[in-house]
Amino acid sequence: MITLSHLNKTFGDKQAVSDLSVTIKPGEVLGLIGQNGAGKTTTFRMILDFIAADSGTVTWDGQPISDDRRRQIGFLPEERGLYQKESIEEQVLYLAELHGMQKEEAKRELAVWMDKLQVVGKAGDLVQTLSKGNAQKVQMILALIFKPKFIILDEPFSGLDPVNAALFMDTIKELKKQGAMIIFSSHNMDNVTEISDHLVMLKEGRTVLQGNVQEIRESFGRTRLYVEAPQFTATDFAAMAGVARVEKAGAGYRLYLENEEAGRAIFTTVTKDGYIPAFSQQPPTLAEIFKTEVMAHE
Repeated sequence: MITLSHLNKTFGDKQAVSDLSVTIKPGEVLGLIGQNGAGKTTTFRMILDFIAADSGTVTWDGQPISDDRRRQIGFLPEERGLYQKESIEEQVLYLAELHGMQKEEAKRELAVWMDKLQVVGKAGDLVQTLSKGNAQKVQMILALIFKPKFIILDEPFSGLDPVNAALFMDTIKELKKQGAMIIFSSHNMDNVTEISDHLVMLKEGRTVLQGNVQEIRESFGRTRLYVEAPQFTATDFAAMAGVARVEKAGAGYRLYLENEEAGRAIFTTVTKDGYIPAFSQQPPTLAEIFKTEVMAHE
């Protein structure tokens, strides 16, 4: 179990991280979100002991993280860094051996990972011949090949197309099933919603939201309604009690409700003549909550 307890860090007169406390258990994924400069990367650097916290502690099973434990941490930095004139194999094997792997085992695992992440190219190819996406896959392999128990991923989906983002997503889910402790940052709220058990939202270093992802969403009420009812127009929906705003959305309409109770009366109205193709009442998306909370703490 990884525990961050009352972490604080300042740079000059800027409070980069303020009183951050969070726990990550085996088999859990924590999403760390916030605007640029919110304190996400600073938090990762304190965990890794790249920089020292002004106060607070980072522990693994209640103990400071030792050098041996540190070798069990996989890290994908936001600023990607590979040696362009070296081969994929040279870089991966070197780092794998630093983390305690035997050379032959690392070679076998590299082949498995290149296939799993669909890296275009061969292990002997120079990094400078790789596309940006394939180089990012190699960086991911560097972070994971030695089977780390604790994984830190700083913007892992940045710059990836949807197919490759899905590959990374599936990989994180698989690692979670295997019992890894994972913390990652992302600006894509859909990714955070899909794979995070818990989240922490930072604003200028301060924690403004923390907890189970679905529970956080539900706490804002089920005030988003998607309806497909061909006999009703946008004007009809706008006139219904409790509807604050109406937007066209595909084959139907998205209704923003003043309160979730309004959904019952709307359901009764739109189904009075029987079947309609769609009626779905949901809490706000994480992206909507993120925007709301950031603006609320300006």
